[in-house]
This record gives sequence, C-alpha cells and structure tokens, in this order.
Amino acid sequence: MVKKFIHLLFLPCSEATLLLEKRNANSISRKEDWRLYMHLKICKWCKAYEKKLKILDGILKRKLFQDKKTEINNSDIQNFKDKMMNKFDL
Repeated sequence: MVKKFIHLLFLPCSEATLLLEKRNANSISRKEDWRLYMHLKICKWCKAYEKKLKILDGILKRKLFQDKKTEINNSDIQNFKDKMMNKFDL
C-alpha cells in the first residue's frame, strides 16, 4: 500500500518510461531527473526497462557506426513519414 502511494506520488510508470526515452535522446531537467531517480529506486519494472533501453541503444549505436556507408534518401524519409501518418490516421 505504501509502495503504491509513493509510486504515484513521485512518478507513474507511464511518465517514467517516457522520461527514460527522453533522457536517452537528450538531457532532461533536474526536477525530471530527480523524480525519475526516485521512481527507479522503488519500481523494479522501470529499472529493468532502463537496463534494456541501455542495451538496445548500445547495439543500435554500434550498428550505426558499422553502417556509415548507408545513405538515407529524402524519398525514404517521406515514405517513413507517410507510413507513420497512416498508422496514426493523421
């Protein structure tokens, strides 16, 4: 019961995973970082998600550096955008 209260008081899991992704992409504010830190101290599921995120990010970065010769055309970017728009029905 106390753990659930603390869990909701500091940060829900949905926001914690979003902040993990945001922190991975760029920096987050001190307040967000503190709230995320406190959440990760009490939530084993989000802590596991953080570990998996770090592993996947490392793999993707290594793959990116190995495939530097791969070019992305503007048409590829537009095709990707179109597919995403269709999925979200925007």
